[in-house]
Amino acid sequence: MRGILECWIRQADRVEQFKQNQSHQFALHCKFHLETGDTVFGDDEYFHLQIDVVSLYIIYLVQMITSGLQIIFVQDEVNFVQNLVYYVERAYRTPDYGMWERGSKYNDGTAEIHASSIGMAKAALEAINGCNLFGDVGTSWSVIFVDIDAHNRNRSIFETLLPRESSSKNIDISLLSTISYPAFATHDEQSYSKTKQKILRKLKGDYGFKRYLRDGYKTMVEDTERRFYTKGETKNFENIECQWPIFYLYMIIDGVFKGIPDQVEEYCQLAKLRLIRDNLGDPIVPRYFYVPKESIEEEKQEPGSQARLMSGKGSDSEVFLWGQAMYIIAQLLTSGLVHLNEIDLARRYLPTYNRPRRALRYSAFQGTASDLVVQVVLIAESHRLQAMLATYGIQAQTPVEVEPVQIWPPSQLVKVHEYLGVNKKLGLKGRPPRPVGALGTSKVYRVCGQTVLSYPLMFEVSDFYLSHDMTLLIDDIKTELHFVGKNWRLSGRPTMVLLIREDHMRDRKFKELLDLFAELKKGHCDGLKVRIGRLQNLISSSCIEHLDFMNHINVDLNVAPFRQVVHEYSGYQSLTDVPKAIVFNDPFLQVKEYKEQPTSEILEAFRNLEGFYAKCQLLGFLLKREGADFLVEEDLTVQEALHRMNDQAGVLRLWGAVRYASSLLCQLVDSISPYITTILVNGKQLTFGVVGKEEVVIDKPMSPAEIRDVIYSKVQPYDIVQATLQQELALYCGKLIVTHPDVFDGILKIRIGWVLQAIQLYMDITKENVNENFQLSWCSPSEVRRLLQIVLDIGEHPDKLSVFQRRQIEGCLCRVPTNFYGKVWHVLRKTPGGIIIAGKTLPQEPTLSHMTLSELNFALQVEIMLHNIEHPEYIQIVIELLCVVSTILQRNPELAFNGSLDVDQLVESAYQMFQKDFKAEGAKHGDNELYPFFNAPAATTTGYLARAVVNNILQGDMRFGVELNEFSRAELCVIQ
Repeated sequence: MRGILECWIRQADRVEQFKQNQSHQFALHCKFHLETGDTVFGDDEYFHLQIDVVSLYIIYLVQMITSGLQIIFVQDEVNFVQNLVYYVERAYRTPDYGMWERGSKYNDGTAEIHASSIGMAKAALEAINGCNLFGDVGTSWSVIFVDIDAHNRNRSIFETLLPRESSSKNIDISLLSTISYPAFATHDEQSYSKTKQKILRKLKGDYGFKRYLRDGYKTMVEDTERRFYTKGETKNFENIECQWPIFYLYMIIDGVFKGIPDQVEEYCQLAKLRLIRDNLGDPIVPRYFYVPKESIEEEKQEPGSQARLMSGKGSDSEVFLWGQAMYIIAQLLTSGLVHLNEIDLARRYLPTYNRPRRALRYSAFQGTASDLVVQVVLIAESHRLQAMLATYGIQAQTPVEVEPVQIWPPSQLVKVHEYLGVNKKLGLKGRPPRPVGALGTSKVYRVCGQTVLSYPLMFEVSDFYLSHDMTLLIDDIKTELHFVGKNWRLSGRPTMVLLIREDHMRDRKFKELLDLFAELKKGHCDGLKVRIGRLQNLISSSCIEHLDFMNHINVDLNVAPFRQVVHEYSGYQSLTDVPKAIVFNDPFLQVKEYKEQPTSEILEAFRNLEGFYAKCQLLGFLLKREGADFLVEEDLTVQEALHRMNDQAGVLRLWGAVRYASSLLCQLVDSISPYITTILVNGKQLTFGVVGKEEVVIDKPMSPAEIRDVIYSKVQPYDIVQATLQQELALYCGKLIVTHPDVFDGILKIRIGWVLQAIQLYMDITKENVNENFQLSWCSPSEVRRLLQIVLDIGEHPDKLSVFQRRQIEGCLCRVPTNFYGKVWHVLRKTPGGIIIAGKTLPQEPTLSHMTLSELNFALQVEIMLHNIEHPEYIQIVIELLCVVSTILQRNPELAFNGSLDVDQLVESAYQMFQKDFKAEGAKHGDNELYPFFNAPAATTTGYLARAVVNNILQGDMRFGVELNEFSRAELCVIQ
C-alpha cells in the first residue's frame, strides 16, 4: 500500500492537472515497475485512466487503517490522499477506460462513463469521509473530508445507470464487484437484485463468467498484432467470449455476505470443476477458458456445446494472483476461519445506519432517516424587512440577531475549502474552486472558533436575469427543500438558510413568497416535514462539521460574511407601504430596417426611440458593426450601454429585452455545466441549435467555457434570443430530470431547439396569451419552465389538443414507445437492404455487426435517422409504422425482406388508401397535404399502415423470401 502511494506521489503534478481537467493525459498510471516504482508504459501505449483503481485503493486504505495498521505517516501523505478524494469525486462525469482498460466494448480507444467506476468512487467517498488516516492516534489535521454533494451525485447517477454498465456495454461482470464485495456500493435491494440477475442471465457460463458480451480479449480470432479493433469486428466474438472462473469465487463471497447458502454451495461446486492442481496437490485458479480455433464455428452455431481450453496463465508455471487471492478469501469465509467483519472491517456490507459510529466531531453517513425533518432558518436582510414580515406572522432573524453565528455566502465557503489538502512541497493546491451544493450548505460549520451557516447558491446575486423572477425563486426553494430531504444521508438534521432580501419585498409577487413561508410555518412543504425556528434553537440538532484543518494553516482568513442592511428608521408597516417595482409596458418594436442604415441613423434612433427591446436591437447592430468599445453617447460604450439595459430591463421584468441584451453580452446561466452533466449521466444526450440549422450534440461533460462557445457559435448567429432561451431550457431540463425523470421516458436525445418549437406550437394551439403574436421570449422564466413541464407531460393534457397537434409536439420531442429501438433492431435484422427514412439509409451492415440489440449507441443511431424528417408529426407516423412492421415480422417469423424497407413509400401508400376510404380532399392544415391522415386516431393510422405493408407484400412490391400464396395468414393476422 505504501509502495503504490509512493508511485502515485511521484505523479502529484498529474493529480493537480486532473483536478482541473479530467482528461486521460493527466490520469494517474496504474502499472509500475516492482523495484524502481517507474511507470511501465507511456501515456500513448496504455489506457491508464481508471477511476475504479484509485477508488479501490482508497477503500482498502480505510479497511486496513481500521484494522489497526499504520500506513500513512506524515502530513504530506495526508494531503495527497485528500487530493485523491478530489481525483475520484467527479467520477460521475468522467469517461474512463473501466476495469478492463479498454473503454467502450468496440476497443477503438473511446472512453465511456462506466457505472462500475462511479460505484467504486461512491463507495470510496463514503468509506473515507471523516476517516483519520493516523487511526486511533490521529490528530485533527489527519482527517479526510468529502464533498457530500459530490458523493450524492455519484450515488444518484450510479443507481440511475444500473443495471447498465455504459453506452456500449449493456451489462458487465465488473458491476458484481461494485454492488457486492469489495465495494458494496449500493444497499438498494432492487438495484442490487436487478443488476445481479442480469449478470447471471447474460454472462454466466459453464466455465466461468464472460466479462461482457462480444468481448474479444484472448479469443482465438482476436488479432493480437493490432491494438484496436476495426468497425464491426466485435461481431466475430459473439458467443465465443472467454469465460473467467474467478467470478464463481466472487459469487461464493457474495453468497456468504448476503447470507445465501444455496448460492454458496452452487458456486463452490462450479468452481471445483474448473480448478486444477499443482504438483503439490494445491488448487490453482485458471485465468480464463477459451474456445479452440477448430471449435469456433460450432460454438457460434450452438453456444455452450464445445469444450473449452484453459489459459496458460493460471497454471503451475504462472500463477494468476488475482484468482488465487479470491480463492483464499472464499475458502477462509466458507470454512469459518474468518468472520465477515474480519474481511470487511469498515462494515461496507452493512447499510450505513448499521455501521459502527465514528466520533461525531465530523459529519458521518447514517443512511436515510425515516422521520427526516429539514430545519429552516429565515434570515431577513434588514430590521425593517424583519418588522414587516412579523406583521404577517413570519418570524425571521437578522444577521446581527444570530451572532456570534455568521451567515456566509457559499462563495466564501468555497474559499475556505480551497485550503483543504494544500501542499506546496508536492505542488498540490487543495480543493478546486467548485460551488458548494445544496447538501453542503445545509451543514453547520465550525471554522477557527467561529460557527458558520451558508445560504444556498440560489440566493447568490447573479448577473443572469433568472434571479429577477420571484416565481422561479419560490419553485427553486421548494425543489431545494425536497432535494435535501430526499438525498440527506448524514447524521444530524439538515439546516437550510432562506435569505430574504429587500429587493424581494418590492417584487409584485412577494405575496407568493409569504404564502410559502406560511406553509413552512405549519411544518410541511408538499409532504416534506420542515421546522422553522430560531437558529439558536436549531443548532443542537443540526449536522455539524468541524473544519479543523483551518486551525493549522497560517493564513489570514479574509472572509466576508453576509451583512445586515441598516436604515435610519424602522420603515414599512405592511406590504401596502412598500413601493413596488414599476410596471413598464415595453413596446416590442422590430427595427430590422435599421440594420443596413448608416451608423449615424442607428445612433439617432437609439437616442429617440422608446422601448428597451428596440434599443437592444440597435445596440446589437452597432456591436456587430463597430465593436464593443464604440461610443453611443459621451463616455458610454456599446458594451456599457448593453450592461445598463440588461440591469434596467431585469429590474422591470422586461424579459424579451433582458434576454436579448444578455445574449449580446454572451452571458452564461449559472451552474449550467453541472445540470447538463446530470442530463448526460441519466442516459440522455443534449443538442443545442436552431431548427433547420446545424445542431451540436453534447454527449460528454463540458466546461462552462466550452458550453458558451457552442451556444454563441451555433445558436446566436441564427437567433439572438434563442441563445439565452436554450440555456434556460437546458437548466430546467437538468433540474426536472432529477425530480421527475419519468417525463423524459422515451426521449433519448433532448434537442433544445426542437423543444422550443414544441413549446411555441403549444402556445399557438392553446392561445394562452392575449396577443396572438406573443413570443415565447417575452414570457417570464417561470412561465417558460411551466410550459416546458406541460409539453414534456403532454399526455396528461389530452383534451386541449387534437391528435395532429399531439403528434406534432411528441414528434418535436421524438418520444418513442417502450422497447421501440429493440423493435427496429428486429426489423433491421430481416432487412438486408436497410431501412430508408427521408431518403437516408440505416444499413443492416455494419450496424448489426458493430452494435448489439440493447446497446444505447444503436438507439442513438436510430434517433438520428428519425430526425432526418423535417416535419415532427411525420416523425410520429414513422415511429408508428416501424412498430407495425415489427409486429408483423414477430408474429410471422418466416417473413424476411429481400431488399430495403422504404418507410416514405409505405406512409404514402397508407395515406392513399385512407384518402380513398374517407374521400379526404386536399390540404386542410397549411401546406401539409397529409393532415387528414395525421389527424386520425392512432388506431386508424395503425390499421392503414398495416394494410399498406400487407398490400405491398401481396403486390410483390416488398419482396419477401416466401411465396405470395403464403401471405394470407399474415394479412389476416394484421387486419384482425
